[in-house]
Amino acid sequence: MLVVETTAKIRRAHFVQGKPIKAICRDLGVSRKVVRKVIRSGATSFEYDRSVQPMPKIGPFKAVLDDLLAANDAKPSRERLTLIRVFEELRCRGYEGGYDAVRRYAGAWKQERVASVAAAFVPLSFAPGEAYQFDWSHEIVLINGTTTTVKVAHVRLCHSRMLFVRAYPRETQEMVFDAHDRAFAFFKGTCTRGIYDNMRTAVDTIFVGKERAYNRRFLQMCGHYLVDPVACTPASGWEKGQVENQVGLVRERFFTPRVRVKSLAELNDWLTDQCVAHAKAHRHPEFCERTVWEAFEAERPSLVPYAGRFDGFHAVPASVSKTCLVRFDNNRYSVMASAVGRPAEVRAYADRIELRQDGRVVGTHPRCFGRDQTVYDPWHYVPVLARKPGALRNGAPFKDWVLPVALERIRRKLAGSNDGDRQMVSILTAVLSDGLVAVEAACAEALREGVHSADIVLNILARRRAHAAPITILTPDALRLRHAPVADCARYDSLRRAL
Repeated sequence: MLVVETTAKIRRAHFVQGKPIKAICRDLGVSRKVVRKVIRSGATSFEYDRSVQPMPKIGPFKAVLDDLLAANDAKPSRERLTLIRVFEELRCRGYEGGYDAVRRYAGAWKQERVASVAAAFVPLSFAPGEAYQFDWSHEIVLINGTTTTVKVAHVRLCHSRMLFVRAYPRETQEMVFDAHDRAFAFFKGTCTRGIYDNMRTAVDTIFVGKERAYNRRFLQMCGHYLVDPVACTPASGWEKGQVENQVGLVRERFFTPRVRVKSLAELNDWLTDQCVAHAKAHRHPEFCERTVWEAFEAERPSLVPYAGRFDGFHAVPASVSKTCLVRFDNNRYSVMASAVGRPAEVRAYADRIELRQDGRVVGTHPRCFGRDQTVYDPWHYVPVLARKPGALRNGAPFKDWVLPVALERIRRKLAGSNDGDRQMVSILTAVLSDGLVAVEAACAEALREGVHSADIVLNILARRRAHAAPITILTPDALRLRHAPVADCARYDSLRRAL
């Protein structure tokens, strides 16, 4: 190939120094054909482009290699094979050539494919407070030493490019509600329009065009925050390109290298700090004189004011077993003993489970995301102990039950009595009517006096119990005395004379 330096020397020798072609050929050691080509073309560089690449080894395997490359390209990015793996697969099918030929062919195949599917797009512009975009991603972290895949909710304000991310164990509807509430509380407001993909937690049915049948609870959330939801065209991620790019940015900057935390709460606190730090450190792509954080501060007055927390739960009916347990999401949660025998409603939130029956709460627990776990509240079983006090020793809800200090001391002292369980059950039952604080104070007073029987504790409770205020009887005005009576003892004397 004729290098640029030789071309420049030929041009200078001919046009500047005026040398003949024969002298140039002798001095530079090139042929007359080359010198004439440089002088006549006027070009300053020449490149050789091979029009046909001979591939004697790979020729019979073109169809097989095309199928392998097409199947590999159709897989998600994380599951695609490297070209070395594709080469090894081709070798297993009889190919005897080298890797370099496969690499060159794959490069040409990809370039041709990209050129055939490349499309042009129109850049979008959003007014302050006009729209936000929402999406999910899956990331891998180490939580308390265990490799865990978490679902990360992404919210992005389209005008200021301010981002908010939060990790969850699932992508269920209650997680969607919680992510929106925390994002809007972080932004101190929301936009008039929300842009989503067609996730099942929001869209029930996809019609022609932009028409959608949204989920009823999702519409309730949008109505609470005054948001107009808009769903993208299926398989058209560019319609919410900002949040799609945010997924890659967050994965590269926040989750690489792999994050190590002790709990999901610690991870979310760290992610919030990272969002603020990133916004303060990076320039806005359109308003280069301002950072993303400064653009966000300028956009904040245009946001719809934060409407407060939406009661974002996912409700399902459930039955209550005879052991006062309700099964939900492969785990069991206890309820009050009075709820046995009638159906209940499970309200699943992102961080807790609320159990209701006939409009009243019969149980509240932190949410578990494992399998086959049982979450007890021992106080739910105290009314049952009144009939079966012996269950206090071996009942599953009472294992490792941490009681207040005075109650625990009374329990240990009563453990040696023949009827200690029954006495302790009497004290625990009083908690349901008098409250834990009052019973704890009564137990502490009894211990200071050197006694610990249930009768004394209950007697102290009765003495401390506030008496009801006397009822005030109001006398109507018609029955009030207008004139005070005058005492006249002479009237009694007149009665005696009559007799």
